[in-house]
Amino acid sequence: MRIALSQITTGPDPEHNLTLLREEARRAADGDARVVVFPEAAMACFGTPLAPLAQPLDGPWATGVRRIAEETGLVVVAGMFTPAPAGKVANTLLATGPGVEAAYDKIHLFDAFGYAESDSVEPGSQIVTIEVDGARIGLATCYDVRFPELFRAHADAGARLSLLLASWGAGPGKREQWELLTRARALDATLWLAAVGQADPAASGIPVTSNAPTGIGRSAVVGPDGTVRQSLADGPGMLLADLDLDEVDSVRRTIPVLANRRLPSA
Repeated sequence: MRIALSQITTGPDPEHNLTLLREEARRAADGDARVVVFPEAAMACFGTPLAPLAQPLDGPWATGVRRIAEETGLVVVAGMFTPAPAGKVANTLLATGPGVEAAYDKIHLFDAFGYAESDSVEPGSQIVTIEVDGARIGLATCYDVRFPELFRAHADAGARLSLLLASWGAGPGKREQWELLTRARALDATLWLAAVGQADPAASGIPVTSNAPTGIGRSAVVGPDGTVRQSLADGPGMLLADLDLDEVDSVRRTIPVLANRRLPSA
């Protein structure tokens, strides 16, 4: 399976960002990708008031993403915000395209490093996987990467690939943590992990004026043995990767950590 990771910097205007997604999806289609993955907050960047921008899954922004998928023939996965109770939003991943229609609401909210995502975002509770050309794929968002049980749940559901969409917060040691965590999640679930982040705004010439998690770039494709196969730097770019999903079976025979799991007694 050939996938495209589109490392972009989005702004506060959903329509402008949708235009950027269309341009990038066309690039991915020209590169013969089957799936194109955009970052978390592709609809609108963090640091923007989210509740006024949130739209339902049948609203104009999601409809625009579906139109992009139809125009290009790709499965498109992108982060958006949908309305939630009490004036909050859900941090939602929309996956749409030929034979695919699903949405995942981020389960683990980024209440860390002095930022409180839960002030404005309602957590999800459901594990979501999709199927593309007979391959099961799990969906995850940013801070989820710190919770290995989610990625093992993807594997238990039959996934050979997890897509991790992020807008990673900058700061001392955060790049190293991102690189360590993405490799660890691939290895302890023995699946492919494709992690796409927002490009570093500074690398796009955009000043950062808040402590909101606006991205550091460093998108990567990690093999089921935990090795980084391809990666990007901090600026905008597109990564095209060919994944041999059968490699998952080989690695799981060699490192059968899923089969060897035992629950410790109290």
